[in-house]
Amino acid sequence: MNKRKKAAALSYNQYMDNAPKLVAKGQGLVAEKIIQLAKKHKIPIVEDPLLVDSLIKIDLYEEIPPHLYEAVAKIVGYIIKHEREKD
Repeated sequence: MNKRKKAAALSYNQYMDNAPKLVAKGQGLVAEKIIQLAKKHKIPIVEDPLLVDSLIKIDLYEEIPPHLYEAVAKIVGYIIKHEREKD
């Protein structure tokens, strides 16, 4: 079993993008750096090993494919709910 840390970061601009885009991805030390930067900039982090496995197969700056829309939408919904609860 591969226990190497993996991370992917998405960005979405509702006025310019049709779907979220992959803006960072990596494994091992690169994944740790992505997570560290997210924490530093207070970007929400959600752990979903199956989704990250799918995301790291996408080319950087590519929009997520339609078969991942539902999974990403659930995470976005979770983040929005969590952010509202903090206020």
